Amino acid sequence: MNYLSDAEETLDYILFAQHGWADTNHSITRFAQALADDDGITVISPNLGFYRTWWRIAPLINQVEQIAAEHFELRDRVPKRIIGHSMGGLIWLEVLHRHPDWWSQVDSLSLVGSPVGGADLGRLFDPLQWGIGIARDLGINRRPIAERIAQQIPTQVIASDLDGGSDGTVPLQCSKFRYAQYVQLAGIHHDQLKHHPEVAKAIQQFWQAPRTVALADFENALIVEQLQAIPGMTDAHYRDFAKASVWATLPNGATLRTWQNVANIHHVFLADAQGVCQFAGFVGWLHTKALYQALERISKSLIN
Repeated sequence: MNYLSDAEETLDYILFAQHGWADTNHSITRFAQALADDDGITVISPNLGFYRTWWRIAPLINQVEQIAAEHFELRDRVPKRIIGHSMGGLIWLEVLHRHPDWWSQVDSLSLVGSPVGGADLGRLFDPLQWGIGIARDLGINRRPIAERIAQQIPTQVIASDLDGGSDGTVPLQCSKFRYAQYVQLAGIHHDQLKHHPEVAKAIQQFWQAPRTVALADFENALIVEQLQAIPGMTDAHYRDFAKASVWATLPNGATLRTWQNVANIHHVFLADAQGVCQFAGFVGWLHTKALYQALERISKSLIN
């Protein structure tokens, strides 16, 4: 049995706030403290160290897990709220994935600018998947983990459209997954998301009525899921959509389009019948053949 002090018994909740890659906890700590603004709230924001965030994510996950364990195991009757900026959100996905026994204690999970589908920058820095620094870990697709968690914990995704497809660092599409409430802001750079008042407003609104939701279906949702499942697929920016050529026209008028850049990296886009881009992705050199084999299977299955 766990025993709490009288002070701990009166806590409204514990707020975990985690910074991301190439950062320290200073900004997000101030942000979390401003959000809390109450004597009945404890803020926990581990500083992982600027330089340590460039190497591997596993030691960072272990550090956050160790700090969190004390509060989840010894203060198990106190509700928890979690905010993760960028890689900080990925770290918390991994921690929660290790501890489904903690899920019932979490009131809400807010992922702010987190590349859940796998950061395109990670794949660009490590195209052959040699495991170069943190690039290897940032390029991992964590949607399956995120969706399992979001079915049990009310989860919010906050993204920003700064340049017509990303927040300047993380593509919009990369942050999306099913069962999470999606909030898209405008004109806020990735680094500013960790302390922006619009983000604070969105989080506070979510806290007022946190709930599990289903990602809104759209006409080509199944095709998007099939494209995302292609080996080596990484969500991409929409900027190169205009350069792509139609590879196949589907029965509903949607089109699969392809394009390759000067580095011979092959991209695929899905446009609806009105020509609006609904998906953008690319694969590394190792998966080019698999990409076109998958496109053949997808197009034939829809035509037949």
